[in-house]
Amino acid sequence: MSSITISEVIKGLKLEVVAGRAGTSRKVSNPALSKPGLEFAGMFDYYEHDRIQIIGSKEGTFFHWLSKEDQKNRTKMLFEKNPPAFVFSKNVNVPQIFIDFAEKYEIPVLKSTYVTTALFSELYAFLQARLAERTSKHGVLMDINGVGVLITGKSGLGKSEVALELIRRGYILVADDIVEVYQLEKGVIIGEAPKMLRKYLEIRGVGIVNVVYLFGVKAFRENKKISLIVELEKWDDDSEFDRLGINDEYTKIFDTNISKASIPITEARNTATLVEAAAYDFKSKELGYHSGHEFNNLLNDEIEKNQKIGTEGQDE
Repeated sequence: MSSITISEVIKGLKLEVVAGRAGTSRKVSNPALSKPGLEFAGMFDYYEHDRIQIIGSKEGTFFHWLSKEDQKNRTKMLFEKNPPAFVFSKNVNVPQIFIDFAEKYEIPVLKSTYVTTALFSELYAFLQARLAERTSKHGVLMDINGVGVLITGKSGLGKSEVALELIRRGYILVADDIVEVYQLEKGVIIGEAPKMLRKYLEIRGVGIVNVVYLFGVKAFRENKKISLIVELEKWDDDSEFDRLGINDEYTKIFDTNISKASIPITEARNTATLVEAAAYDFKSKELGYHSGHEFNNLLNDEIEKNQKIGTEGQDE
């Protein structure tokens, strides 16, 4: 099971450590979060102690309504179950009893600059992304006019050179050579570069180039949802390709189907333009317009029309 340390959570969400710094090496493996409102009311039967505990305005207000004795007893019970950490939202003051128990049990008590709703959303998204199952794909991931395109194919086909040309046209690099992918939720596959390779592009004959240095910060983004896989293939006269583009292809990553386009390439074909066209065609399909289906319908209408004229001619 994947896990990350609380210190990584602190860094990712820019949280302030109020107390319990000795426990920042604790690990969390559950991306779900819990708000201990019922526990403050004395009901610990369903205490989800393997989750980070979020204390927002409602929980903070209710806690201050409790007697000093109840505050102490229920806070102690929260800590005794050994949760990964407690995070207080922006407008909630951290009670001294939490600070005392944080030091005693070495469980971090943290403070956020987010209000409760935003904190819950941002922290859940962060944990979901960091704890999701991951795999690696060989290829180049680009953001082409909002479409995340994973360019794949055998080595030597010029994928990085295609990426360079697309960057020159104003599109955005996400990852070159190795793309780390994870499923944020079913239907949403996210790709990003390994930490060491971020912002870098390898061009044979030139070497490693930093796209941010060459083209500016707009040329790179840290991650992108993968919507389309474009597989580059060497042209083969014996191979058959869908000339109308009406047969939908998919590649499965985890349990999500990603649209796929196979593009045969030769020295005479501008591969970057073909990848760009595939991305724009995908976007038009997403908006409800399918060029291949439209042409196929026109062709069928024309055939049907000619058949009808031929039948009428025979009747005469």
